[in-house]
Amino acid sequence: MNVLITGGAGFIGSHLADALLQRGDSVSVLDNLSTGAAENIQNILGHSRFSFVQAALDDAAALDKLAGHADVIVHLAAAVGVQLILEHPTRTIETNVLGTHALLSAARRFGCHTLIASTSEVYGKSRSLPFSEGDDLILGPPNTTRWVYAATKLLDEFLALAAHQEFGLPLTVLRFFNVVGPRQTGRFGMVLPRLVRQALRGQPVTVYGDGNQTRCFCHVADAVQALVGLLGRKTASGQIYNIGSNQEVTIRELAEQIVDRADSASPIHYLPYGQAYAAGFEDLRRRVPDISKIADEIGWKPTHLLPKILDDMIDFERDRLT
Repeated sequence: MNVLITGGAGFIGSHLADALLQRGDSVSVLDNLSTGAAENIQNILGHSRFSFVQAALDDAAALDKLAGHADVIVHLAAAVGVQLILEHPTRTIETNVLGTHALLSAARRFGCHTLIASTSEVYGKSRSLPFSEGDDLILGPPNTTRWVYAATKLLDEFLALAAHQEFGLPLTVLRFFNVVGPRQTGRFGMVLPRLVRQALRGQPVTVYGDGNQTRCFCHVADAVQALVGLLGRKTASGQIYNIGSNQEVTIRELAEQIVDRADSASPIHYLPYGQAYAAGFEDLRRRVPDISKIADEIGWKPTHLLPKILDDMIDFERDRLT
């Protein structure tokens, strides 16, 4: 199978590229390296079945050349991270919406089965837990920048499903819930790498808010297995799937476990959201996926428990610090 990964030099994309090459596929990556990193794909740059093009999605010639040789496209390129989104909302909107529009246009031209990455953020302020793919979605007002990312990814979903309905494009939407693991950057506010780095450096481990908010963390290796299982799957066309763990942990407990497993003396410091971000920032108290739909489709469930996730992150970041 020939697979094109947009954003393939990023965190999830680079792990997916590794897995696909290992199983015998040919992989091409389109990435402008705005949030991805060349070092993530350094180990496969010389592989005979791998190619990399540094370009943005608005480079129609580059996109068409790669899409024209692809059986499947996995669209992971996006503006990500709370900090980036709050500081650059226009860039977020343009990257996510216009980029997805360009990608879908290319996929239609060449008839590629396409997997579109979305996010748990689209569930917004819904209190219907666990979040199920058919639930109503409740976002905040447009004058609150915090909701820009969720709104753009939701529009991406509408664009994708419209292409499926109107033009018959074989397409699947994936809503990721806090995928974490080696190569994830803390540069844009991702909580787990940020806390791990603080603990390893002996700095105060900074928890935003009271720490009682909960999240479910999914190892990138598990997320990649879900992606691989859905590649080219006809029965998944036109469908939306949650991908994530359903095992909750409070951010306070997360910080305590990181300090313990990193053998760190770092104190835990609590910072109000208004100081971490901007006044009026809204955070969700709980975010838990219902993963029964993808389990029914491909028999998938996460296998990495939180201690393994933390150890992998700690080992990766410790190597980077030495």
